[in-house]
Amino acid sequence: MGVHQYFKSLSDLEKLIRCPGKFKYQDHNVAAHSFKVTKIAQYLATVEEQNGQEIDWKLVYEKALNHDYPEIFTGDIKTPVKYASYEIKKLFAQVEEEMIEKFITEEFPEQYQEIYRHRLQEGKDDSIEGQILSVADKIDLLYESFGEIQKRNPEPLFFEIYESSLETIMQFDHLSSVQDFIEHILPDMLQEKFIPRSELREITMSILEKREIKRRL
Repeated sequence: MGVHQYFKSLSDLEKLIRCPGKFKYQDHNVAAHSFKVTKIAQYLATVEEQNGQEIDWKLVYEKALNHDYPEIFTGDIKTPVKYASYEIKKLFAQVEEEMIEKFITEEFPEQYQEIYRHRLQEGKDDSIEGQILSVADKIDLLYESFGEIQKRNPEPLFFEIYESSLETIMQFDHLSSVQDFIEHILPDMLQEKFIPRSELREITMSILEKREIKRRL
């Protein structure tokens, strides 16, 4: 019992496969996702800092590393299910909060419990660090879906995930880091060699055009 259980549970994150129940050429687990999101968030925060934003680096790393830890209790719920309605989303959040609270109370020494309540709570908020987490999370999901499309996975879900991820990223295009992603990184992605390039390019251009129209209004 105790913190040993927390350390032990970190290995379980490697067994949690993202987007379960669908054929994939490459499985991605929650532990690897958390690492990648942290690396992406680090880059995004660097861009923001270079453009005059004050960044709380401790918060960036804590949010990114811990953002999916509650899935140790619930598993990776498919996005269409998790976000099917406000009520379902709220219910999942409540279940995660209750299970995290129970875990912290039972396993962590009392003097560290409040610290971990803060660390393991939902990290996506209106702070610059919370916004960076939201974007980094979706960029990794974008790349996961892109990898399957690139390998000619016939499952249409990956086109849907690509589209919804990019649309979410665009909601943060007031950030310098997102502008950098759109102007420099996304074009490089579309230059990669893969068969269904035209369809992916059409989806991307359509979303970018909506962004331009929105900016003009």
